[in-house]
Amino acid sequence: MTDLLYSEAETDLRAAVRSLLTARADPAALVAGRAESGAPYDTELWKALAAEVGAAGLLVPEKLGGQGASHREAAVVLEELGRSVAPAPFLTSSVIATETLLALDTETAEVAELLGALATGRRTAVVAVPLAASSEGRLPWDAERTGGVADAVNADVFLVLRPDGLYAVESSQVTVEPQIALDLTRPLAAVTTGAGGSRLADAATGETAVRRGLLAGAGLLASEQLGVAEWCLEETVRHTRERHQFNRPIGSFQALKHRMAQLWLEVVSARAAARAAADALATGSAEAALLVSVAQAYCSRVAVHAAEECVQLHAGIGMTWEHPAHLYLKRAKSAEIALGTPGRHKETLAELVGLRAP
Repeated sequence: MTDLLYSEAETDLRAAVRSLLTARADPAALVAGRAESGAPYDTELWKALAAEVGAAGLLVPEKLGGQGASHREAAVVLEELGRSVAPAPFLTSSVIATETLLALDTETAEVAELLGALATGRRTAVVAVPLAASSEGRLPWDAERTGGVADAVNADVFLVLRPDGLYAVESSQVTVEPQIALDLTRPLAAVTTGAGGSRLADAATGETAVRRGLLAGAGLLASEQLGVAEWCLEETVRHTRERHQFNRPIGSFQALKHRMAQLWLEVVSARAAARAAADALATGSAEAALLVSVAQAYCSRVAVHAAEECVQLHAGIGMTWEHPAHLYLKRAKSAEIALGTPGRHKETLAELVGLRAP
């Protein structure tokens, strides 16, 4: 049976992550400084999140230097990262790359060593595929140059899928060209890998591992989208309580009440979908792929809708660069096409449940 409730450990983890992000990753400060700098990452924030909180090693077994937790705990961290739109390589390194490595032979010295380094946050890794790649789509087997790779600028290791296997390539062996991205808090780059690196697995095993990493990433991205939607709803409710027009809070007008009530229902439903996907991944459920597609198809739309409502119901101030609402809208829109579009996930869902197109 799927458990949608948060455990005590998950609640404590949320409190620790939220406290850290509140102190070091305030969205208003992000707008004022790092977002436009071209280098949005705060290395001290990542060290604190990865090492002090232990978030980077949540999916890594204790025997390999990690926390031995599950996708449920990782989902909680992503909810909080979504609420703060904090620039951190958690999704790409601690989820997708880590899950890819866990699908390999972890008894191999090189795989075990790399997992241990990722678990402590000393190193970060990315799978050299576009952010838009999905677990069911085509993978860039033979592309020497791959564009749209998220978090590549600061990555230490690249996991590269080639016709003869999966390779770990050091950053010194690749060329990384930053690209202009809609979401300033999740930078993209084109990666040219060449022919170097250490072979971790054969081609078939490597492809299976990469697809497993992308599936986990898509499932937990839904929790980040949930966090974006929650912040947008809460901030909109707060603003409409404080903003007065005609000598009364604008939130008291029935039309706005209806819009926010509808959004609340969507957010609650998104939470159920995201939690179901995280629980399915954590338990290794046979329905994991189905629940991931449900979560992505639904949570993507809710995050975008919540961000759009946040901008619109803030009126003039919501349209300004100084207010952080635009960061949430851009994160929601970029996440909508990340790891498979809603349309792609609906097609996958239809195939899994045997629905044929007319």
